[in-house]
Amino acid sequence: MAGRRAALKTIDWLAFAERVPPHQRNMFNSLKTRSDAISAKLASLPEKPASIDWAYYRSVVAKPGMVDEFEKRFNALKVPEPVDTQTSAITTQEVETNKDAMSYIEASSARIAGYEKELEKFKNMVPFDQMTIEDLNAAFPETKLDKVKYPYWPHKPIAEL
Repeated sequence: MAGRRAALKTIDWLAFAERVPPHQRNMFNSLKTRSDAISAKLASLPEKPASIDWAYYRSVVAKPGMVDEFEKRFNALKVPEPVDTQTSAITTQEVETNKDAMSYIEASSARIAGYEKELEKFKNMVPFDQMTIEDLNAAFPETKLDKVKYPYWPHKPIAEL
């Protein structure tokens, strides 16, 4: 049992507690209490069950062959253990989630770099109250007038009046 216990994943209760919302704190405490109780009970059990003294039972039981029959059946008995079907799905989901998180981090880093460039541009440009129209058009090209599309701006052509 102890060999299998070492293979089980341990729960990081501190990290788990950080993610629990305040309104679910009672349920979290109940879960942790139950988990601790079950873990303590499992830890108290020996790794292998106590062996049966078949020689003692042979000397005490009057019917010959009965103890041998029980011993043969006992040794043939195999208790089926449940098959773990969820660990692979959880591991796959964990890998996929980590991949999504890393792509989000990379995209965020790219956005941060762009924002830092833009911030540097704003820090280095001429203050607005000292700008000329040429400075404004150089700093913000989208504000430059398109003489081909709007040749008479801000006035309307005489033909449209």
